[in-house]
Amino acid sequence: MTTPAPQGWHSVTPRLFARDVAKMVEFLKSTFDAVGEYQQDAPSILLIGDSVVMVSSSEARGALPAFLYVYVADVDETYRRAVAAGAKTLENPGLMPYGDRRAMVQDPWDNIWQIATRRELLR
Repeated sequence: MTTPAPQGWHSVTPRLFARDVAKMVEFLKSTFDAVGEYQQDAPSILLIGDSVVMVSSSEARGALPAFLYVYVADVDETYRRAVAAGAKTLENPGLMPYGDRRAMVQDPWDNIWQIATRRELLR
């Protein structure tokens, strides 16, 4: 049985737009340990955990900020790396009532990232 998405991709793939794609690719690599490389004439394809993220130039479509929820192994370390890479803190890491330890940052391109690690389910 074939699927409409490329192998290893999910049905929904975030595509981010940036004024400086190379810098956004470096932000994603240093913050989320993303794997992939900057592509000048095509979307840059990165893997964050088990998810593909595309990054393209905002020249043709304009800047379109996104709001993304990303599960990581260590929310505190990832949060520190995001801030060190230029993100602005919106929420410090803390335990949410639904069991995630979560932080929220805004990157230099105005995307909002909720960074989380599942800790426990609260009832």
